[in-house]
Amino acid sequence: MTAPETLRTRFAPSPTGYLHIGGARTALFNWLFSRHHGGKFILRIEDTDQMRSTDESTRAILDAMTWLGLSWDEGPIFQAERVEIHRAHVQRLVDEGKAYYCTCSQELLEEKRKQALAAGRKPKYDFTCRDRGLTRTPGSVVRFRCPEIGTTIVHDLIKGPIQFSNDELDDLIIERADGYPTYNFAVVVDDAQMGITHVIRGDDHVNNTPRQILLYQALGYAVPQFGHVPMILGADKARLSKRHGATSVMAYKEMGYLPEALVNYLVRLGWSHGDQEIFTMEELVALFDLDAVGRSAAVFNPEKLLWLNQHYLKAYPAELLVENLKPFWEARGYPVSDARYSARVVYDLQSRAKTLVELADSAAFYFADAVAYEAEAAAKFLTPETAPQLAAVAEALPGLADYSREGIEAFLRSFVEARGIKLKAIAQPLRVALTGRTVSPGIDEIMITLGLAKTQDRIRKAIAFVGRH
Repeated sequence: MTAPETLRTRFAPSPTGYLHIGGARTALFNWLFSRHHGGKFILRIEDTDQMRSTDESTRAILDAMTWLGLSWDEGPIFQAERVEIHRAHVQRLVDEGKAYYCTCSQELLEEKRKQALAAGRKPKYDFTCRDRGLTRTPGSVVRFRCPEIGTTIVHDLIKGPIQFSNDELDDLIIERADGYPTYNFAVVVDDAQMGITHVIRGDDHVNNTPRQILLYQALGYAVPQFGHVPMILGADKARLSKRHGATSVMAYKEMGYLPEALVNYLVRLGWSHGDQEIFTMEELVALFDLDAVGRSAAVFNPEKLLWLNQHYLKAYPAELLVENLKPFWEARGYPVSDARYSARVVYDLQSRAKTLVELADSAAFYFADAVAYEAEAAAKFLTPETAPQLAAVAEALPGLADYSREGIEAFLRSFVEARGIKLKAIAQPLRVALTGRTVSPGIDEIMITLGLAKTQDRIRKAIAFVGRH
């Protein structure tokens, strides 16, 4: 086939579960590489494992990629719909003597494997059926006739050249007994027919690559360039797994992370641009290339991700953050129909929160009809001694000419000066009256967001609370 005019990458997940962090980083690297070079990014769903592949998993993968902003130019292409194409390619190799039928049973192969290991030999297939000229029979598989001499070199764009001796490779099965192609074969046919020029994937695929190169050559297809990305490890340097925390992309969405933060964090797991830590997507597209991808494994650091998320929360326009917060607020039963009010709430809280969940939880008092007082805070600050001060504030507020931060600050200063008390003598009782707790945004910010009527109502309810207790 003719070489494609543009660079083409792909992401090819198996729909047997959620999109995990490692897969998301692979997708991101492919996406950025293709965007940086003006190429195309193709999404292929490798669903030939019919027993484990589910529509639910496919949907979860597509949702996660959409949430991360990784749009695809072609696809999703479903590998299972191409099975007849794979079978035709298998038959072509059989007809050309480059593949053969094998009738060795699993029990026989396992026995031979044990014997080879016991004798100190590599447990590879011993070519029993290689030259028997067998035809298809029930239970037979098709094996690729791997060269027995020579070497296959993988010119890895990240790791550099890796040399494999062909006699160490195996006559791998390319079609199973059920008539379905194996992964190594189907992926070669699909990548070749889709014109994939660069295969960027995890380095757990390195040992598959020489076999796939030999298959490209046997089929007469151009061999793409390969780049194998180092693994992601947990803090204990073991492969990242659930015991290190959430590994699903959408779990981070549910925990209140922003997609921009996760993208920024994932790209820095193995890629760098000097000492820069924070990147816009536009910067990443402009800067990303494989020559800056490291060769050593990256360690997943949840604290670093949390720090990045806090940065993005602070920088987000409040009006846009409201849209991200809506599902969290609605789940808590907050009335969020007033977009302007919601944006003011976000503006008050966003510099204090690390996640959307934290921000949503801290917003409860803004939406409550009646404030729930923390017991210790009420006992300390809502007392018979503070009630008259609160009543005086409530009575004076309607006469405030300037109901702004500056106006409220000036009012409170003059209020405490006139009574010969310190600001904290009224500030904390006011805070508890308005929010129910002792830690919150500034009192002036809260009073502006709540508005005069709500502020007065809450102060009066706090005074009534003191009277009942």
